[in-house]
Amino acid sequence: MSLGDFPWPPVPGATVAPVWAGTGFMIGGRSLRVASYETEPSHWSEDLTTLHETESGRDHPIDCASRRLAVRTMRRLAGRKAPIILDVGCSTGFILEDLRKALPHAELIGADYLLGPLESLARRIPDIPILQFDLRRCPLPNDCVDGITCLNVLEHIDDHEGALGHIHRILKPGGWAHIEVPAGPALYDLYDEHLMHYRRYRLGELVGMARAKGFIVERATHLGFMVFPAFWWVKRQNRRHLSALPEEKKRLVAGQIRSTRTQPLLAAMIRFETVLGRILSYPCGIRCVVVLRKT
Repeated sequence: MSLGDFPWPPVPGATVAPVWAGTGFMIGGRSLRVASYETEPSHWSEDLTTLHETESGRDHPIDCASRRLAVRTMRRLAGRKAPIILDVGCSTGFILEDLRKALPHAELIGADYLLGPLESLARRIPDIPILQFDLRRCPLPNDCVDGITCLNVLEHIDDHEGALGHIHRILKPGGWAHIEVPAGPALYDLYDEHLMHYRRYRLGELVGMARAKGFIVERATHLGFMVFPAFWWVKRQNRRHLSALPEEKKRLVAGQIRSTRTQPLLAAMIRFETVLGRILSYPCGIRCVVVLRKT
């Protein structure tokens, strides 16, 4: 299957399914850059997208490592002819660009919740189909994609079990999913509150939820193990500011993201950790990472 004959579901108000034309969707005689489906209120906003893009950018060490791990998982599809990979929560599109470099023969699709940032992304990368949908009500048909990356999305969703169920449903048998979420429920602080996280996760709970949905868990580990003591100390200090005013919280969160973005020692430690992570699984860290396969 190619994107030209992919079973795109009809968008609301249309009687025919959209057709991917290479640089946009065609519905009848109408052209759309983004195919938009129904959404419900969620824990994310355009202001938070702007904050993340401004302060974290493309080169934050933790985010770079997240993308490297996700690409590593999707390389398992390298032997397939034109595998279709969906990035849920594509936002800035950085991982789509990384996937394109690593798997140039793959067919890529980006999806996220907010239309505004997606329209900007569609203008920047016009030859990748971009979808707006709510993962709790994912409109894609069963067994339609070979791989799914989903980085730091489930924590923003109230019904995260239902969302994970949709990821399993739309994967083809033998397909791979790479899921990452923030780790450590006891470390929930002003950062999580400001970024509208419903929760932080225990790795075992995430593994159990994935198995309950029918996944085989091929790998379960953490990201940020080597910097976890410093991270734990900062998170515990941050809890003192949970009663601060919203603007003060925003200032503190932006400052912490900005300060960690430019630390060469942090970047070196995280890169060394991900290299060792090829043979090791880490018992704790900043984020939980699971690699899942659909039987």
